[in-house]
Amino acid sequence: MADLSRKRERERLRPQRDPHYMKLGKGAYLGFRRGPDSWTARFRDRTGVQHYRAFDTVRSEDFDGAKQAAEAWFAQMGASAIRAVKRATVRAALEDYLDDLKRHGRPEAAREALWRFKCTVYEDPIADLELEKATQDDFEDWRGRLTSGRQPRTVNRHVRALVAALNRAVRLGHVGSPSAWRLEALADDVDDEGETAVFLNATQRKAIIKAADEHTAAFLRGLDSTGGRPGELACAKVADFDGRALRLAHRKGRPPKLRVRYVVLSEEAVELFRRQACDKRPSSLLFTEDGKQAWRRHIWSRRIRQAIARVNGQADTVRIPEGASAYSFRHARISELLQIHGVDPLTVAHQTGTSIAMIERAYMRFIPAALQEKLAALRET
Repeated sequence: MADLSRKRERERLRPQRDPHYMKLGKGAYLGFRRGPDSWTARFRDRTGVQHYRAFDTVRSEDFDGAKQAAEAWFAQMGASAIRAVKRATVRAALEDYLDDLKRHGRPEAAREALWRFKCTVYEDPIADLELEKATQDDFEDWRGRLTSGRQPRTVNRHVRALVAALNRAVRLGHVGSPSAWRLEALADDVDDEGETAVFLNATQRKAIIKAADEHTAAFLRGLDSTGGRPGELACAKVADFDGRALRLAHRKGRPPKLRVRYVVLSEEAVELFRRQACDKRPSSLLFTEDGKQAWRRHIWSRRIRQAIARVNGQADTVRIPEGASAYSFRHARISELLQIHGVDPLTVAHQTGTSIAMIERAYMRFIPAALQEKLAALRET
């Protein structure tokens, strides 16, 4: 059954004669017809007869308006099983959110969210606070406790996860004020992906790859040869590799839009991806944690930290700077394309899925003076 509350999910629905329905209660459904992009509702009375109502005046992007209109109609029809209002704790709201992820066929997302909530919420006093009574000060205090020993970018990521979960919980019937957990992001010296730019030279990257386990090493080689975001490469499938280039995609903007690009690969990179694609179905992932499990952010972060610790623990001249991560391989690729290989910034931006402005801001020292003047002229025009 479709999750009509998310615009992205509605856009993925196929056009058909009958609407796609989402259950709101026993016998009560909200429907969305793809094509004309219109809302409708369906209600089954006690005798089993189905009743239908179209909401032509509700805009296609207004899920909340359609839901309210449907619930008002259900009330007129005598429905008693519409989603009940829930007054519970923050923990209960998050658990309801996790159950909702599982109902919609997203067990991996539920597992990762559960791990995050266990680390940041469940052991904190805010977990037992009634969501209805929680204030912005409560969430500010919670975030303040998270900052101990964590980078601002990490704290921001945990906050975004909690905000998304509680917003969804409110839609599931929990009583709470989204303005209470709407916090302004902490300032940090970050790039366009929200990661601190730590650069690694070729020797450092080779040392980390050598110290990593088989699957992590392959994943890092993929990052090193494409300059892609870790999340993009983790989602790349065999069908995305055509023997010469690799299709990568990420979502950006508000509302988020899917941005697709094709990364041209070197001969060495082509051989790497051929090995990764060997004997796999087109729908299989190119890179996994263990040969089966899709990569999860906290797992690749943990394994890379372990590899870095091994390198720094050896009596060697190679030292890995503090803060290095999977994104450091992306930063290194971009900087080397500009500095060593002399590729123009426009091509680098296209290949790595970033912008000229971000390259100029984060990688200015790698751009020759002549190209800097051209970039300045571009901005003026």
